[in-house]
Amino acid sequence: MTAKKRPRGIVYSTNSDFEYNYDDKQNVETLPAAEQDLRIHLQSLKGNKKVTIIRGFVGNEDDLKDLGKKLKSSCGVGGSVKDGEILIQGDQREKVLLLLIKDGYKAKKSGG
Repeated sequence: MTAKKRPRGIVYSTNSDFEYNYDDKQNVETLPAAEQDLRIHLQSLKGNKKVTIIRGFVGNEDDLKDLGKKLKSSCGVGGSVKDGEILIQGDQREKVLLLLIKDGYKAKKSGG
């Protein structure tokens, strides 16, 4: 028998019929590539390191991870997927833009 962890933020309810919904992950349907509006950002980190960030993906986490894996392997660099964003090491904006457009995504560079 596995006990569910107590939800964060809810300590006590005066409603005797209250039941916390533990299944807070909703199954979001992924939009087709042509309907996605992705933005490609460049962020500088400490130590003069740069990270390319892809934002605006609408869909479930698995599809986002698949896209991130494809972009990382195509660019030949590392990175991660977290908080609904794809992070690619280095300034890979041009490569990422060409790859996304080739795959049918609506994408453009954003920022300076």
